[in-house]
Parts: sequence; C-alpha cells; structure tokens
Amino acid sequence: MIFSLSSGPPPAGIAVIRLSGEGVFDCVRILTGTRRLPPPRTAMLRSIHRPGDHQLIDKALVLIFPGPHSFTGEDSAEIHCHGSPAVVAAVQQACLTLGLRPAEPGEFTRRAFENGRIDLTQAEALADLIAAETESQRDQALANAGGRLRTLAEAWRTTLLNLRADVEADLDFADEPDVATPLATPAIRALAQEIATALASAPLAERVRNGLTIAVTGPPNAGKSSLVNALASREVAIVTPIAGTTRDIIEVHLDLGGVACTLLDTAGLRDSSDPVEQEGIRRAKARAAAADLVLSLGEGANEANRLRVVNKIDSTGDPPGVRNGTAFVSAATGAGLEELRAHLVHWAREQLPRGEPALVTSARQAHLLSETLAFLREAEAEHHPVLRAESLRLAADSLGRLTGAVDPEELLGAIFSRFCIGK
Repeated sequence: MIFSLSSGPPPAGIAVIRLSGEGVFDCVRILTGTRRLPPPRTAMLRSIHRPGDHQLIDKALVLIFPGPHSFTGEDSAEIHCHGSPAVVAAVQQACLTLGLRPAEPGEFTRRAFENGRIDLTQAEALADLIAAETESQRDQALANAGGRLRTLAEAWRTTLLNLRADVEADLDFADEPDVATPLATPAIRALAQEIATALASAPLAERVRNGLTIAVTGPPNAGKSSLVNALASREVAIVTPIAGTTRDIIEVHLDLGGVACTLLDTAGLRDSSDPVEQEGIRRAKARAAAADLVLSLGEGANEANRLRVVNKIDSTGDPPGVRNGTAFVSAATGAGLEELRAHLVHWAREQLPRGEPALVTSARQAHLLSETLAFLREAEAEHHPVLRAESLRLAADSLGRLTGAVDPEELLGAIFSRFCIGK
C-alpha cells in the first residue's frame, strides 16, 4: 500500500492525500473509526482519528475508488483534509502507522500502466499535462492523455499482425516461395504512409512541448536587457550604462497568447579582449543561430526569422509600432511595446500546428515510429517472404514498445521518474 500528498505543499485551503493498494479500505475504516465506507466515488464527511489512541486529527472528506475501476486499477482512496502543515503531517503519520509507505515519483501512474488502465503514450501525456504552463501545451497533452495515439498505434499493430499472418501463410502454402504475397505490398505501403503522416507532426509538437526561443541580440548598450525586462514585466536582467554588463545568457519564460516561449538576453556583440566577455559573445551567437526568432537591436538583415528592433524611440522621435519588418519601441517609456507583444503573439501562434493537436509529442515516440517506418520500408522493398516477415516482425516490436506492450524495465523507470510525488 502506498500514500502521498497529491495536492500542493501546505499551507493550503485543502490537502488531498491519496492511498492505493490492497488493504487500503481497511486502513480507511481504522482512520475514520467506522466499518461503513462511503459509497464509491462519493465524498462524505468523516472524522479522521490517530490509530492507537483515536485522537481526532481533522474532519475531512473521504472518497473510495474500488479497483479495477480506479486510476491505478487497485482499491484507492482520497482524504481531503484541511491543508495546514500540522494536519497533513498527522494524517501522513497515521498512514505510516497503518503500514502504508510513501509513494515514489510517478508510482500511482506506473501502477495504472502496469494494471492496464493506461499505456505509455498516455502516461507521457499525463506528465506533459502536469508540466503544462500554456494553453497550447495543455491542449496537446490532453489530446494524447485521452488515448488518441494509443488508439492509432493499436490499429497499426493489428494491421501489422494481419500482414505478418498473410506473409507467413504464404511461406507455408504458396507454390512459389520466392514471390511475395501480391496484396501485401500495397497494404504495407499504405500503413507506412499513415505512420509517416503522423511522424510529420513531431517537430511542431516538440515546439509546443518545449516552447519557442526568441533571442535578443545587438551591440552593447542597445537596450537589450531593458527590452527583456519590459517584455517580461519584471526585473530579470541587470541594466547599467556599463558596456558588457551581460556576460552569460539570461533566460525568461513567457506565455505569448497561450504559446510557451523562452526569451534570451544575450551578451552585447562587439570586439573584446576580455576572455569572459568573448565566451559570452560566442554563446550569444550560437544561441541566436539556433533560435526560432531573433530580435535584433541594431542593423540586421531582413531575414524570415529576424525582426529588427529600434529601441529608445523616446530620443529618436520615431513613431511606435511594427512596420516593414522593424519594431519601433521604447523600453524606458513603454511606447510600442504593446504592438511588439501583439506581433510576437501572432508570430508564435503561426508556428503551431493547425487543426488537431499533434500526435507524436516526445523524442521517444518519434524514435520508435521512425524505427517502425524504416522496417516497413524494408518489408515493402523485400521480395523474399522470409525476410519480409522478419521486417514486419521488427516493425510490430517497435510499435509494441511505443505503447508499452514490449518495453525494458529501465525504460519504464526513466519515464515514470519524470512524475511528481503523488502522481
């Protein structure tokens, strides 16, 4: 039996303590001092007592979830008590006294996987949902937490198993074993195309999951740090009139209209004999080259991923706004910042996949589907039925690892270690 605080750390208005495993309902009976459990999935007010001396700990809402129709697939319960540190500590100590142990990170979700309640793609989506900071990240995680990729993967695997059966039957019964089953090649090609289409969404999904990157570059004293502070609406970078103040890259996380973005304040670009500043400039150039968008304070080429920014328009007299590939702003007075933010929100939304959220959302999923696709291409090109059957078997194994039907123990540990305690 395991338990964990599944809500935020105290103090809080309410704390949720989850319990799961065989014998949990007996523990609930002892804690509440009654043999009568609440009806399944119905919250009822109960007094929570300390085992042994029956001292009152708190009055709390108690729910039970009989297995296998629970999140973990086991008998589970939740105690919704007051969220003070003292109450939470007392309930946790009562659980320890009754023989429950603290859950490890991701253990509830791992038990759900092991009991067939979810597959690995849904587990990864739940981890992404917990970590989601923006609307686009939430939408993408919710789609796969509902089993979209799982449903497709199961259909693909069924098709693969049928193809394997056809090819192997041809091995057993065909008069000419060197000739592949005529109907197999179009079916393999069609399945490969479906998987290739799903894979095409992976780069965009990664951008949603990890966020876009916007680098702010330019010469010293161009106002880069001031612009970063203004866009972040808080003081995150040191601003001084001394050239070379920014040495290392400062990262600021922004929500641009529901899209996660990381804003990078970089070192001023100039010739310098200072080895520390030289390293800062080298890093600035490298991060700018890899960024999705560069805000260039100063002269710059009119490139697709670069927006020239003219700062300090309070002294130049330029009207604020974004026009002809250039943003005119004043980080000091705020002039033009709203127009720049609106431009960045529009740009960020344009980078997202259109229509349905992407299916393939992690490097692990993309790798396994790429591997599956490669084996299918081999099977499509192979004319000998024995070799074709082997390629189809390898493709089916890769798809099995995608959902967790076939997976090594160490990979499961790596996936579920991403979860927080209590999930």
